[in-house]
Order: sequence, then structure tokens, then C-alpha cells
Amino acid sequence: MPLPTEAQGPGKFKAKPRFNPQRSVQENIRINAAWDSIRRIDLDPVHLEQHRIIGHLAQSEALAFDMMRTRLLQHMRDQGWRRVAITSPTAQCGKSTVALNLALSLQREPETRTVLLDMDLRRPSLGQMMGASGDCDLGPFLTGEARFDESAVRVGENLAVAANRKPVADAAKLIGGSYLPLSLRALEDTYAPDLMIFDTPPMLLTHDVMTLAKHVDCVLLVAGAEVTTPKQIDQCERDLAGQTQMLGVILNKCRHHGPGYGYGTYD
Repeated sequence: MPLPTEAQGPGKFKAKPRFNPQRSVQENIRINAAWDSIRRIDLDPVHLEQHRIIGHLAQSEALAFDMMRTRLLQHMRDQGWRRVAITSPTAQCGKSTVALNLALSLQREPETRTVLLDMDLRRPSLGQMMGASGDCDLGPFLTGEARFDESAVRVGENLAVAANRKPVADAAKLIGGSYLPLSLRALEDTYAPDLMIFDTPPMLLTHDVMTLAKHVDCVLLVAGAEVTTPKQIDQCERDLAGQTQMLGVILNKCRHHGPGYGYGTYD
């Protein structure tokens, strides 16, 4: 099966319908139909490059994310986990960039279905980085006002991304509400993703991550080499202890941030 290249653009290879031998034929057909119902988009490689997104490339540039993908999949499967949150101690560590690059690297694994959720509801950025900020809107799904296939887009055959068009009002209330775990369970029951990635806010700027921690299996912490201090990493590890599993720390060196980037002060 050909892998997407820079010339082809991300997500342009065609996968055959997937059939899991551990499920019945009817269940496989239902899940495949559910994925087909998510509107597919083609991402612009030039736009992605401008935002430091390279995970879609089956080339050496994406090697670091491919290695991360392989290790993450192995560990998640060994533990029987499916939900991983990606966060950082503070802003400007590149955690959303890491989340999207990792998701696009996973999209090149045709046997793996991945869902990427922009749970940084106060400062959403995935849609803008993808060049698809007007194409999907996660908020209504999380509140039960829309189906997931109305709130997400599909890249290729096996990556669904639900971003947000704008900051979500009352983010803390939504994340801490009773409907969130129900919506996540409905997503898993309908689409049976192998992996769910939650792009979450910086830990030390809001309490949202601690609220979300009980809904995920593990957390990856992205530290900025020129931004994060060892004290901040220690604080995040202490805060997560007893809430969920700390999967590891990714050292990410962010040298350039485009205009308009940043979180400012959280309410």
C-alpha cells in the first residue's frame, strides 16, 4: 500500500475497508460505515509546512514523530490503553504541534484508526494549523448538540480530527460536566478508534487538565527546551500522581512562534 508523500499530499492514499477478525461481520460493516460518514478533507502541504507540521511525510523529516508513534502504540497496546492526553507545563512549548504531527504520523499506519480531539477549548489551535478552522467544531458534540460526524473531519481513511472554530464558552463547566464521559464513550462505541489523542491546555495555566485526567489512560508532557524549567516538570508530575499515568516527557525546542500564538491569562 503506498504511503502519502509530499507530492501526493497528506491523506491521499486509499485504504481498503478494514475488517477486524475479533468482531462480527455486521459490527465491522457498521464501524466502517461510521467512518465513511465523516467528511473527508485534503490538507494543503504548503500550509502544513508553514506551521511546522511534517508528520504526514513518509520521509526522514518525520522520523522523530514516526519513532514516537511506534513507541506510543507499543506501550498503549501492551497496557490495553486507548486514550492519551498531550499537555505542557506552560504555553509556547509546542504541545499542539506535537499532537497534530503525531496524529498525522499515525494516519500513515493504515491498520490504526486515530481520533484527535482539540480539548484546549479556551485556546483552540488545531483547526488553524490544519488549515481547516471552519470545517469542524467539537464543542457541540461534547454538549450533545451534534453528532461526531457533524463535528469532525477525516484525513485519509483512518484519522478523524475534531477541532474548534473558536474558544468555547464555559470550558470548565463543559469539561467537568456529566455529559463529557458519555460523549467520549459514545464516540468509542460508534467508531472503535485504536487511539484517541486529547490536545489539552497547559497544566500550570488552568485546572482543565486535572479535570480531564480521570477520562484518559495516560499523559504525555511536552517541555519546551527554551521555555520549561525542571521545577515546572516536577510540579506537573506531582499534580498528575494519583490521577492518571505519566507516560513520559517530550523535549521540544520551539524557536519560532507565528503572530497571534500564545495563551495569555486563563480565566
